[in-house]
Amino acid sequence: MQLITLRELEEIMRACAGEDESAQPLEQAPDRPFDELGYDSLALLETQSRISRDYGVEIPEEDLGDAQTPRELVDLVNRRLQAA
Repeated sequence: MQLITLRELEEIMRACAGEDESAQPLEQAPDRPFDELGYDSLALLETQSRISRDYGVEIPEEDLGDAQTPRELVDLVNRRLQAA
């Protein structure tokens, strides 16, 4: 089972939301809210879809809404992966 890392999450989110050269790497700001990092709800929904496709794990929208930071989203995805 392949777990997701902050770096992999960042690659997915940048692909889904577009490159923002001024954005701080998620590894340097794992506990900052997504909106402060420049990611909106649409970017998160696209990220959810990509994670589902690439990692084979479903993340319900209500659970996605509970993940306010990159670390929380990585933890959520990895819990789902470990439970599968």
